[in-house]
Amino acid sequence: MHKGAPPWRVGGANVASGMVEQLSGNPAMGEVEEEEAATKQQPLIRRERWTCNRRTILLGFIFTIISIALSPSSATHISGQFQTGDFFQFLAKFGFNKADLTRRNAYGYIYGNVTSSDKYAVPLTLVVLDRSTFLEFYGNRSQRSREAACTGMFSRLQRIAYDSTCNPRAKRDFLRHVPCPVNQLCSDEDAPGNVVPGSQFTYVLNLEAEPRFWYLSLVACYQNKSTCQWHAHETLPRLSKLGSNLLNTLHYDIHLVNLHPNNSAAHPLTYQYSYDQQNLLEMYLVFLLVYIILLPMQIYAVRRQKHPVTKLFTLSLLSEFVSLALITAHLIHYAANGVGEPRLQAAGDVLDILSRTTFMLILLLLAKGWAVTRQQISRTGWIILMSIWVPYCAFHVFLYIWDRTEVDVVSDIDEYQTWPGWIVLILRTSFMMWFLYELRNTMKYEHSTKKLDFLLHLGASSLVWFIYLPIVAIVALQVSPMWRYKLLQGITNSADCMAYCVMTGLLWPHRAGQYLLLAGTKYAGMDELDEFNEAPHIVRERERRRNSPPDDIVIGTGSRGMVLSTSIPHSLNGDACNDLLEAEDLGAELLTDLNKNSHIVA
Repeated sequence: MHKGAPPWRVGGANVASGMVEQLSGNPAMGEVEEEEAATKQQPLIRRERWTCNRRTILLGFIFTIISIALSPSSATHISGQFQTGDFFQFLAKFGFNKADLTRRNAYGYIYGNVTSSDKYAVPLTLVVLDRSTFLEFYGNRSQRSREAACTGMFSRLQRIAYDSTCNPRAKRDFLRHVPCPVNQLCSDEDAPGNVVPGSQFTYVLNLEAEPRFWYLSLVACYQNKSTCQWHAHETLPRLSKLGSNLLNTLHYDIHLVNLHPNNSAAHPLTYQYSYDQQNLLEMYLVFLLVYIILLPMQIYAVRRQKHPVTKLFTLSLLSEFVSLALITAHLIHYAANGVGEPRLQAAGDVLDILSRTTFMLILLLLAKGWAVTRQQISRTGWIILMSIWVPYCAFHVFLYIWDRTEVDVVSDIDEYQTWPGWIVLILRTSFMMWFLYELRNTMKYEHSTKKLDFLLHLGASSLVWFIYLPIVAIVALQVSPMWRYKLLQGITNSADCMAYCVMTGLLWPHRAGQYLLLAGTKYAGMDELDEFNEAPHIVRERERRRNSPPDDIVIGTGSRGMVLSTSIPHSLNGDACNDLLEAEDLGAELLTDLNKNSHIVA
C-alpha cells in the first residue's frame, strides 16, 4: 500500500518544444550533464547516510529506514542509468486505463530518451510487456547462463513482437533497441508521427479490453539480424572489433502516462497516476478536510479538560493528521511531476502506523478501567501491556519495510498477503480478544450507570474498529489488483476517521466529566464518593436496613424502667449523603469526610 521514487532526478529532459529545437546545439551536452548529475548525487547520498554523529544517531537511523523503504519502481517519471554488466533491470510497473478508440488522446503513452556516451557494438533491448507475456519473460531471467537466459526470455517474444528484419508481419510493438543514436529517433521507430515531441521513442497502448498492468525493463540481450537468434551481450568475441564492455553505461529518462501529454492539463489528477492509484489524491483531500475540522475541536477539548486519556488521544489524532498532510503533499507533487516526494510519503506512512498503534493502546487502557474506575494501573499491568504493545509497533514498522523492499513489485500481492502481514492480523485479533477480556472484568465490578453506558459504547465501537481490517484483508483476496489498493486505502482511512470521530464525541468535556476520574479539580471527591455509595456492600446494607424494623432504645431507672422507643431509620445516613452531594457549596474534602463518617456510623 506504498509509493516511491529513485533518489536522483534529471530535470527538463522532456519538453514539448519539438525535436528540432531540443536537439540543436551541442549534441553531447545533455549526456554530459546527466553523467555529472548522477556522479555528484550518488556520493552525496552516501555521505548523508553514514556521516552522522552521536547526537543524531537515532534520527539518522529513522531516516535510513525510510530511505531503504523507498522503491524506484512506482514513479511515472523514472530516470537513472543501466550498466551492461547488470544484465537485467526492472524499471516500472504501471496500470493503464482501458483505451477509448474514438479518442486517440485517451490512449496510454510511454515515451522518453535512452542515450549513452559509450560506444555499443550491438544494442541493448528496452522491453514493454503486459502481464500475460511478462511473467514468462521475467521468470527466465534467473537462469545460470546469461546466454540461456536471453534465449528463454525471448523465445516467445521473437514470434509475436514486431521486428522490421526478423518478424515484419507481427503487430505487437514490444521492443526498442537502445541506446538511441544521438540527436535522432531510435532505429526501430518506424512511425515518427507517433513520437511525442522531445522524445526518441514512444509506445502507444491502445488495448480496449480492460485496464491492465504493463511492465518496463532493460536487458543486455541483442538479436542477431542474420540468424534472428537472441544472445547475451557478454558473449560477443572479446578480441574482435565487436568486443563487449560490461562497464558501458546508458542513461534513461522515461515517462509513463495515461493520456497524451498534450491533453494533460484537462486531467491533472489522473494523468500521472497508474490506474490502481487514480483518485487517491481526491480521497486524501477529503479526509484531510475532515481532520482539519476534527483536530481543532479536540485541541479545544483537551484544553478544557486536562486528562491523561484526552492528552494521549490528542497525540494519536495529531499524528494521524500530520500523516495525512505529508501523504497529501506527496500526492499533489506526484500529480505535477510523476515523482512526488517519496520521503514525505514514507514518513507519513510511519506516522500513520504510530497513530493507529497509539489508538489501540488507548482502547486497552480504557478497557482496563484506567481513569474510569481507577486512577492508576499496577506496575505489573504496565509491564505486561508495554511488553506486548511495543513489539507490536516494531513488528508493524517491520512489515512496512518488508513490503517496500522484499515483496517483488512484479507480483500482485499486497502487504496482508505475506507472512508478516498475516502475523500482524493475528496479533490485531489477539489484541481484540484481550480488549474484550479486560472490558468484561472492568464492567463486572462497576455499578455506576453512566460509566457502564460509556464502557458499552466504547466496547461496541472498538470491536468494529478491531475486526474490520482482518475481514477487509480476506475480502481483498478476491478483488482485482487494479482495484485492491484503492479498496484497502479507502476502507482503512474511513474506519480510522470514524473511530477518531466517535472517540472525540465520547471524550467531549460535557460528557466525559460524567464517567472519567478528573483528578486535581475542585470536585475531585465526587467520583470517589459516588463510587463508594454504589459499591455492592453499601447497596446491600442499605436495602437490608430499609426492610428491617426500627430498633428500641431502653433506659433503666431503678426498679421501674422507662422505655424510650425510637423509629429513626438507618437509611438516614444515605439520604444525608445524597443531600450533601447535591449541595453545590460544599467542598470536595468535606464530602470525602462525610463519606468516611457514614461508613463508621453504619
